[in-house]
Amino acid sequence: MKHRTVEYVEGPEAEKRFDTAMKVVLAVPHSEIQRRIAEHKKMTALNPNRPGPKPKRKLSAPGAGA
Repeated sequence: MKHRTVEYVEGPEAEKRFDTAMKVVLAVPHSEIQRRIAEHKKMTALNPNRPGPKPKRKLSAPGAGA
């Protein structure tokens, strides 16, 4: 696996790059981030072969167990 070479920049150019990157990140609304996370969780829950704890299933008919 090849690793990407990272270009290190110092001085005012580094500050400009950092500010530009932060403006892009902060421009995404929180609701959009939450929507993407929820969508990702739904897709991963559908994978029966995924490791880790499985989500709890809801009863199909409420009160059927009583």
